[in-house]
Amino acid sequence: MELLGVEPTLGNEFTITFDVDGTKITETFVLSGWWEYDEATVANHVLIPHSRAQAIFEQVGIGSGIGKDGMTGSWNMDVMLDSSLHIEEDLNKILANHGYQNENRSLGDNYISTGVNWGYTGTQFINNIDPVVVIAMIILLFIIIFTGYLIIYNIFQISVSKDIRFYGLLKTIGTTGRQLSRIILHQALVLSMIGIPFGILIGYGIGIKLTPVILSRLNGVVQDVVSADPVIFIGSAIFSLITVLISCRRPGRMAAKVSPIEAVRYSEGTGYNKKMRKAQAGASLPRMAWANLSRSYSKTAITVVSLSLAVLLLNMTVTFTNGFDMDKYLSDRVVTDFIVADADYFHVGKFWGGDQALPEEVISTIASQPGIETGGRVYGKVSPVEEFITEDYYRTLHGRWNDQETLDRLIAMSEKNKDGLLAGQVQLYGMECYVLDKLRLLEGDLSKLYEPGGRYVAAVYSEDDYGNLWVDSHWAKLGDTVTLRYIDEYEYYDPNTGEILDPANILDDQPYQCRAKIYRDMDYEVVALVAIPYSLTYRYSSVDEFIMNDQIFIQDSGTNSIMYYSYDVSEEKIDDMESFLSHLTKEQMPQLNYESKATYAAEFNSFRNMYLLLGGVLSFIIGLVGILNFLNVILTGIISRRREFAMLQSIGMTGKQLKTMLIWEGLYYTLGSVAMSLLLSVVTGPLLSDVLESMFWFFTYRFTLLPILSLAPIFAMFGFVVPLMVYCVVSKHSIVERLREAE
Repeated sequence: MELLGVEPTLGNEFTITFDVDGTKITETFVLSGWWEYDEATVANHVLIPHSRAQAIFEQVGIGSGIGKDGMTGSWNMDVMLDSSLHIEEDLNKILANHGYQNENRSLGDNYISTGVNWGYTGTQFINNIDPVVVIAMIILLFIIIFTGYLIIYNIFQISVSKDIRFYGLLKTIGTTGRQLSRIILHQALVLSMIGIPFGILIGYGIGIKLTPVILSRLNGVVQDVVSADPVIFIGSAIFSLITVLISCRRPGRMAAKVSPIEAVRYSEGTGYNKKMRKAQAGASLPRMAWANLSRSYSKTAITVVSLSLAVLLLNMTVTFTNGFDMDKYLSDRVVTDFIVADADYFHVGKFWGGDQALPEEVISTIASQPGIETGGRVYGKVSPVEEFITEDYYRTLHGRWNDQETLDRLIAMSEKNKDGLLAGQVQLYGMECYVLDKLRLLEGDLSKLYEPGGRYVAAVYSEDDYGNLWVDSHWAKLGDTVTLRYIDEYEYYDPNTGEILDPANILDDQPYQCRAKIYRDMDYEVVALVAIPYSLTYRYSSVDEFIMNDQIFIQDSGTNSIMYYSYDVSEEKIDDMESFLSHLTKEQMPQLNYESKATYAAEFNSFRNMYLLLGGVLSFIIGLVGILNFLNVILTGIISRRREFAMLQSIGMTGKQLKTMLIWEGLYYTLGSVAMSLLLSVVTGPLLSDVLESMFWFFTYRFTLLPILSLAPIFAMFGFVVPLMVYCVVSKHSIVERLREAE
């Protein structure tokens, strides 16, 4: 609106001229709304009513059909399926069920082009699934489910151990083992009736806070929609309830089997069916602490595992987010720090021409700024250049965009050389060395393109987002000789009579063909097959493309129109250059625009931080429950051993020695969980990498243990402080009081 000179006031009228299927149209519109400009958007647009668009189509003779360019008058439909699994196959099935196909326009009028957003990573995962990935996913799912099981199981296990004497007394008055199991089951159900609704409310509260944050990282997503589907809550409640029921079974059996006498004599680790062990010589406080942990291997293992899983999930989250490779992410966006060109160059669907060439004076102005390290020009084709290809390849190349009738007409109108090959348009790039270095070499050697006088070219092939080569995207192979025809003038003639026609006087229904009249044929050797990042292309492509060095391009084409200038800037001058270009393109020369690596880097970091936030919240929740679990273990362990501690102190153990022993127990728990997290991270790391690399094309696995090592001092602090805090509470009573209390 600013470039159009329109004030953002409702009711303002503005007039614009635009192209509709090759016809210039000038229309006046009334402004009824506007939105803020998005720096990352490469195309701007004006929304008008469908009826107004249809009237314009009628004006240019399209009516309700599709224009000659194959796009004007067409419809785009965004489809949201109920599942992102097998999404491409589902789309193809939907088309087939309704009599359509998306393979080739030349196969009939039933052609509909389709595409799948790469953001549906589950689709890519399903397409690339293999046994290793399946195993990795099963392990990850098992870790999450097992974590919930351990947390709940440990709570009931500790609770039963603490109250085992009470259950023994109940047995003395006639309570059966089955009744004790039902008592524990009823306790679990009562706790579930309270905890599950409370957890759902907290989860929903966190969800409605996190969802806008997540959606704000995603482009094109409505940000005020938060799902409240009852299925989510019902599924969560059922999953939690089943986990609780499974978790309390073993503690229930433990309470049901214990005899009254064994229950009264029970102390942690001295339960029924325990055999006496011989004492070891050289007892020390660390050894005593280790022996205390070995009294109940299951409780110790569960506590260590529940703590280590939280650390493992955090480490996996950090590994995941650190694996987001910015270079891969930017490879199809901005592979240089800055690209400057005419604003039309960055507009989707806008064909580049000589009138949009970047002035050399602008490059000189940019080059005079401090901090520029290196840069390069890319020259664009402004006059027609043709190649000669077979009819089969011509149909493959253009069949996706044209029906059979149009293809036949185009082939009939195409000029043929003496070998019967068809003349087809090509795109040419003249690249300086800096930009040549940014190409992705698929095969061959680019070094010959750096030679000033050599007639060598690189053939441009296409790749998908995951780096998979489309082998049929070009005909030229390594070592082939390509003949390019530089045309200075066409002539038009009647194909029936051979009469030369004046192009200005050709009637709409008059048959005609064209052929090169004044031209130059040049032969080039294909020395490399390359893929070119999207940001360095013409931003559109429907023909074959070749790249040559800048000097040969200028010499052979006879043109020197600069399509864009790309360059790198020293790190300390990035912000200064960003400010300079912003002022240049907005204030001084608004016909220009630029792309910045920093702009897309910020978008990338925002995307990565979204996953870090989600993983961090999940790790925090599990870690918090694990710490509470650890606190519960230490608390109940000390309380259940009050009489034992009193006896030790009565025979000479000092309070300092007792506290030291308890600290060693806490450190064994916490540092043991750190050691287990290290082991699990080493084992699960390669499996995690296979899953993520198949789902995210910009992911590169980088092994790290930094989160675990960072948490080790924190866990050590917990292992030191928690036992001391609990002991301070218990030791308020005298030794005699504790001996009597425990009897």
